[in-house]
Amino acid sequence: MKNLFDLTGKVAIITGASSGIGVAVAKAYAEQGADVALFARRAEKLESVANEIRAMGRKALAVRCDVGNEEQVEAGVEKVLAEFGKIDILLNNAGIATAGGVDELSNEDWQKTMDVNINGVYLMSKYVVRHMKERKYGRIINTASVNAIVGSKIAPRHAYNASKAAVLGITTGMGTSLIQYGITVNAIGPGLFKTEMTEDTLFNEKMLGYYNQLSPAGRPGNLDEITGIAIYFASDAASYTTAQVIYVDGGWTAI
Repeated sequence: MKNLFDLTGKVAIITGASSGIGVAVAKAYAEQGADVALFARRAEKLESVANEIRAMGRKALAVRCDVGNEEQVEAGVEKVLAEFGKIDILLNNAGIATAGGVDELSNEDWQKTMDVNINGVYLMSKYVVRHMKERKYGRIINTASVNAIVGSKIAPRHAYNASKAAVLGITTGMGTSLIQYGITVNAIGPGLFKTEMTEDTLFNEKMLGYYNQLSPAGRPGNLDEITGIAIYFASDAASYTTAQVIYVDGGWTAI
């Protein structure tokens, strides 16, 4: 029986690939046989991840890129096509979580959050979808968040809420209109995972105690618990699954 989750011969772009979920998924894709292009702003960290993937026997390309900058995105996508000749999978994972309510946020903080979290999805997809349409094949996965549909009384992050809700909207729109070209578009909604972005802000005694008390799982997630759904959405097993979001959150959004 064919292994529908096999990614051998596939080429994947992962944004936000210098830490956290991006690194975990990049390695998981490589383990399934994919070659990967790693996009992020920190070149040194990117190259370190790329070397780890090469040690696994897969090809890896490190691309320094600010996903909110259209010129850099266009050049980065062209670099991947020149190196690998195609793009099968795009994981739009780059994100930032600016703290503060609407009455506290500066215009600059609001705009920066939007530039990375939603404009980055738009720009990366803009240049990758054109290629995928020509090949009539593609898998696009957007990293949303539980905070797209739930808020927080303790630590408001209103720009983050808005940007991640927008990720759900663009996932629905793209997913329904692009399936006719053989391109599926889905989203993952992570709960709390220990990453570089959350370690200093959410993994303190107060916040972690609050989360563990309210979460049905009673704990944060481990990074290896999110890679399975990322593989599924990237694989041929998901050829008829589009415009969907799966929350990997230990039941957080169900209560």
